[in-house]
Amino acid sequence: MTDALTLDELAVPLRALRLLALDFPHLPAPHVHLSTVFVERLELSLHDVARTGDSFAAFEAWRAALGIAPDTVTFHVQADGRTQVLRAECRFGGAEVGLIAYATAPQTAADRTGGTA
Repeated sequence: MTDALTLDELAVPLRALRLLALDFPHLPAPHVHLSTVFVERLELSLHDVARTGDSFAAFEAWRAALGIAPDTVTFHVQADGRTQVLRAECRFGGAEVGLIAYATAPQTAADRTGGTA
């Protein structure tokens, strides 16, 4: 016998993901992460790969759909201030859902000129 996790042991977040797909098919597709360590957690992340700021708009659409109160959203920056991060948590379909968005901070004139505006 093996000690490996079975797919059945991930039923809670998989069920939540199925419900999200059924309830919110019109929302932007996030990156989906399931953990074999935190077996009741589903993480949805939105990345600003085009550097357009759209990940925060997508985050806001997901936040509203999941009924997450705006005042529970946290904001921080990472990577020397170049990446902005929004994060929120909720329960949905029996799972703990983490909603995260990453966006590149807009460049300032000083950034573009190497510190001399």
